[in-house]
This record gives sequence, structure tokens and C-alpha cells, in this order.
Amino acid sequence: MDVSRTTHADDAHRREAPAPRSPGVTPARRRKLGLPVAVATALVAVAATTGATSPVKTAAHSPASSGSSTPSASSAAASASTDTDAANLQEVMFVGNNWDGTADVIKSSGSFEKLGRINVIPDKEERLKEIYADPVKLVYFMAIRNGPGEGHDQFVDDMYSTPDGKSMVVSRPSFADVVSVDVETGKINWRFPVSGYRSDHMAVSPDGKRVAVSASTSNTVHVLDIETGEEAGSFKTGDKPHENVFTGGGRYIWNMSIGDVQTATDDPWLDWTKGDRKITVVDASTFEEVKVVDMRERLDAFGRKDLSDAVRPVAFTPDESKLYFQVSFYNGFLEYDVAEDKITRDKTLPKNPDTSEDRTTWVNDSRHHGMSMSPGGDKLCIAGTMDDYATVVDRESLEEGPLVAADKPYWATVSGDGESCVISESGSDRVTAIDFSTGKKTVSVPVGDHPQRVRVAHVPEGWTGPAARG
Repeated sequence: MDVSRTTHADDAHRREAPAPRSPGVTPARRRKLGLPVAVATALVAVAATTGATSPVKTAAHSPASSGSSTPSASSAAASASTDTDAANLQEVMFVGNNWDGTADVIKSSGSFEKLGRINVIPDKEERLKEIYADPVKLVYFMAIRNGPGEGHDQFVDDMYSTPDGKSMVVSRPSFADVVSVDVETGKINWRFPVSGYRSDHMAVSPDGKRVAVSASTSNTVHVLDIETGEEAGSFKTGDKPHENVFTGGGRYIWNMSIGDVQTATDDPWLDWTKGDRKITVVDASTFEEVKVVDMRERLDAFGRKDLSDAVRPVAFTPDESKLYFQVSFYNGFLEYDVAEDKITRDKTLPKNPDTSEDRTTWVNDSRHHGMSMSPGGDKLCIAGTMDDYATVVDRESLEEGPLVAADKPYWATVSGDGESCVISESGSDRVTAIDFSTGKKTVSVPVGDHPQRVRVAHVPEGWTGPAARG
């Protein structure tokens, strides 16, 4: 594999990650983590006898000092050419096919026609050799497969394009890294192994120059230069950092930690066992903590002691005065007033009578997972994951529109023209557009295996993509 640049977090930090949770529930549980160490060791032995080798040595870039980084000559040149490049770009959507290890590129509105596909794991063989050669990495790799992966490897979680549209930056949970893939050649530009053993949700800064990625098992968010992969800084979070959002024009980063979603302790009275869940807000320049929001306190004060405080997908109003958020196990969402620092409203959405009430059957503790807001801030789009529907909600009245049938919708975003909510139907391998004004489905497009994150992005005009597995 041709890797021109590789960056990484401190190896010592990686070793500080906690050991995987031992299974303590019925082996038949679909969501249960864990692979016995003896089995993992046996697999390592098998790998060793079948030619697995140590990974190729890679060059490391020293992280910039906290809150500042000096741009390289190449990144400065890229920045200077951004305006020229923008004229030659087309707006698209990236669809991450988690279990395929591919990303489909589709039109960002209208027909949402598929334009091409990118293989985001061209280095799969090399990464697997590296994993099989390390017993600890192997334990986590198998735990991801048997836990959040529902029996599959998680090869792509989140994606963004670079400002010049030449590369796709991807977080790959099973490989515990972030890579930049050239959209024309399919080759990897740089690779950043996160601290710990799993990468997760990302967010890109408003200027497109930095990307924040959650490192699930080390309770850390890394902030990277999107062009070079060099680390600008990092900050600590609650247990299992998940969603990231830039606010204030890029001045702040909000991180939502969801705690342990793989245990069987899903009864409400055992909610406290899920770990330290909170929203951490930091200064995006210094990475110093600005604010911590413990939703447990706010939920209790609002009268919803019955709800989990694990904040899942979120959506801010355009003026960022209100935060709407989903929590584990809840078929609905809540409204949080940022200035008042309190929950002001909640909305319970319909249950599907065919959905089991056994919480342990809900994927990663999510009953509903996915929400977005129309550009004008008047409509919310909600993915009712385990209830198999999506719906558009009027933000003023909190009245829902038609329940649009969808097969395990896992994410919701906004089309490039702002007219539609776009959801990923992970159960039927397609993305579906729902008109914000009518609340009705307009089109569905087939994509790869288990689509999750969908992001508006840019690629060169006329792009059709490299071969997915070439």
C-alpha cells in the first residue's frame, strides 16, 4: 500500500485504554461484547502461522502545541488554491457503508443518483496483519465485531471531504484510525491511529480545515488538520465519546459521551452502571474545557428521571440558542435552552407496536438514533431507528407529520438544497429523501451494506470515482 504520510497518537496513551469489558450475560445476546482472551490468543497463533507480519513502520508527526499549529507549506498552498478549486467542484453526498468498507457518492439533491463508489479500506490486508499480530488489538477488534458491529466489522463510521474536494477523510472504527483517501486514485494520503482501540463520530470545522474525531475507548477527542492529518490538539471527555459539533463559527467543540452501550444492564434502575455520560464543551483553539453539561441533573429537574442521560444525535437551531437531542432507549427527543442551561420541552413519538419492548434487543441502546434540522430551523427530522420509521416534526408545535416507513433508519441529515431530510436505512441498504414541507418520501436510492452516516461533501466536477475494490 502506498501511504505518503502517517500520523499517530502517543503509543503510551494507547496502552492506557481500559481493558474490554468481560461478558457477563447470556452468550446468545446479540449486542454483548467480548471474545475470551484464550480464543484471541489462539487466533494470534493461527495468524502467526499463516504469514501475518508486523506492520510496516510509519513516520510519526509530533502533535502541535495545545491550541496552535503551524501550517505546512503544502497545506498553505492548498488553502491558497481553495477559491480556484471551488469553481471546479460539484456538491455531493457521501454515504458510509459501514459493513462494506465503502462509501457511495450520490447527488446531494433531486434524484440523489449514485455517481460512484470509493473503497475506504484499500489497506485492509495490512491492517489485519497488524491486528492479528497484537493480542490486545485483536481482542478489541473482535469485541467491536461482536458488539456494536452486530456480527460485522465496522469499516466506516463518518466521512468528510477536504476543502479542495480531492480527498475523503474517514473514521474507521474496527481499525481505530482516521484516513484520508484520494477520491481520484483511491490511495491513502495519510493515516492517524487514534488513542485506544476504536474511532467513532467526527465533525468538521466551519472553515473545513480541521476534523474532530472521537476515540471511544480512551475517552478522548483528537482534532486533526484535515489536509495533513497532523494533530492540532486533543481533549478528554466522559465515557465513550460519540457525537461532535462545532459551534460559535468554529470557536467551540461540543462532545456528547454515551457511556457503555454494550452491557445488558438496560433496566432503568441500572442506568447508573452505564458510566460517566456528559456533554463536554471546549475552546477549539486551546482545547481547554469551557463547560460541562450533566444531563442527569437537567433531566431530573425537568421531571424525567425515567430517561437515560446518554445524549445521542443532536441538532442546534440556526442561532444555536436551542439544542435538540435524543437519548438512549427513548422514542422521542428533548429541547435544551443553552443560555438558560435547562431542558424546556420534550416530545414523545409513537411506538411501533411490532417493536419489542425488550431493551436488550435495541441496537446499541438506541430506540431512536438520528436527527437533523431544516436550514430555516422550523422543522426537525427524526430517525425512529427501532420503530422503523422517520418523521418530520414542526419545531414550534412539536407535532409530527406522517410516519414514513423505513428499515432501521440510523441517521438523518439535510440535502444540499435544504429541501429534504435524508435518512440512511441501514436495514435495507438504501438512503431515502423526505420532503421537509410535506413530510412525505420523495425517493430512495440503493447503496452498500449497512449505510450509517450521510454527509454533504464535494468532489471534482465530472467525478465518477476509482474502482471500489480495484
